[in-house]
Amino acid sequence: MGCAAIAKKSVIPALLALPEMFELVAIASRSSEKAEEFALLFGCKAVTGYDNLLLENIDAVYVPLPTGLHDEWINKALRSGKHVYAEKSIASSFESAQSMVENARKSEVALMEGYMFLYHTQHQKVKALVAEGAIGEIRNFRGAFGFPPLADGNFRYDNEIGGGALYDAAGYPLRAVHFMMGENFKVTASTLYSNPETGTNLYGSAFLKGENGIGAQIVFGFDHFYQCNYEIWGTKGKITVERAYTPTADFKPTIVLEQQGNTELITEAACNHFVGAMREFYEIITGTKSKETHYNAILLQSESQQLIKDLSSL
Repeated sequence: MGCAAIAKKSVIPALLALPEMFELVAIASRSSEKAEEFALLFGCKAVTGYDNLLLENIDAVYVPLPTGLHDEWINKALRSGKHVYAEKSIASSFESAQSMVENARKSEVALMEGYMFLYHTQHQKVKALVAEGAIGEIRNFRGAFGFPPLADGNFRYDNEIGGGALYDAAGYPLRAVHFMMGENFKVTASTLYSNPETGTNLYGSAFLKGENGIGAQIVFGFDHFYQCNYEIWGTKGKITVERAYTPTADFKPTIVLEQQGNTELITEAACNHFVGAMREFYEIITGTKSKETHYNAILLQSESQQLIKDLSSL
């Protein structure tokens, strides 16, 4: 549902890489020319109009539309009984996310938010290092995702369709906090800077409080020196993941393990995390993995983003 660049470059090829799980039936756009272009490229039916896509004989929908359009189209898809995989951020408010999860539960369908980086093997390696005590007891988490200014006219600057750093760049380190540290971390302080002319938030940071005095900080934005990392600091060492969120399928990421007097560079195998995400989506649909786990992750993520927004205005 939509002919976004990420669909063309990464997600549709990932679907096609799993023919035993998925069959690409149709691609829809508001523009018939765009739909025809994508359909010709990927060998499927072209559909003009998102409503018409939901009339097709399909089981699931991939939604790469801007966040501001999600409330309408994800809920329509869910109410029509379609499983939905949607790009992050799935909702522009906690209330919207609650509505989506409610509709998914009523229709008994899968709903998954597209944080593809979670399915890269480097993060399982980090979890294993932490579990085996490589850095002792955890004391702090810090995550950052920011990049230089985008081209003029980029949809991420358009506040009307859900643009802004909070629902884009911030989502990655925020999701990483809960994935690596646990669901009990709650946003307790935040700051956001918005363009005074457009109202679109461009950068910010937040603090999350866990248990036993452990905290987590995230930093994000659209006008930064490029950063794409997280680090976990413990009593005996520190783990740093340098390309945490956007490694390409052929990139071999390096994990830095620092201990007293020693630094080890651990190179992980290349991994297509988009394929991993599509495999997870299939397993939710078929019941191998829990739908509720993903419903709860969506609610936690959206509630945290809402808190960052609300607390930044205090």
